[in-house]
Amino acid sequence: GVGMGMTAPVSITAYPAEDGSFQQKVKVSLRIPSQFQDNPPCPTDESIKIEERQGMTIYSTQFGGYAKETDYVNYAAKLKAALGSEAAYRKDFYLCNGYDPPMKPYGRRNEVWFVKE
Repeated sequence: GVGMGMTAPVSITAYPAEDGSFQQKVKVSLRIPSQFQDNPPCPTDESIKIEERQGMTIYSTQFGGYAKETDYVNYAAKLKAALGSEAAYRKDFYLCNGYDPPMKPYGRRNEVWFVKE
C-alpha cells in the first residue's frame, strides 16, 4: 500500500541471443528510493523480488530518444566494437537503462552497461 513514485534508472537485464537480439528472458529492476532503503515495503505480488545489487564497475555508452529493443541491441554492438577484444566483461548479459518518464519528449537519456569482470 505504499507508493514510491518513479525511480531512475529503470534497468532491464538483457540476455543476448547469438544474433544479438534479446532472449525472451529479461529482468526489469527499479531502484528503491533512499527513504525506503533500510526498510523496503513488502511486495504484494509474488513475482516481485527485492534484491540488493552489489557494487560493480561498468563500461557504458549513452544515447537519446525513446529507446526500443533494437536501439539497445545496436548500442550494445557499438560498445562491444569500441571495447575490442582486450576488455574483460560479462558476455552472458548486459544492462539497458532508461532515466526518463514516458511523457518527457526531449533530452532523453538511455544507457547500455557491460559489467566488467
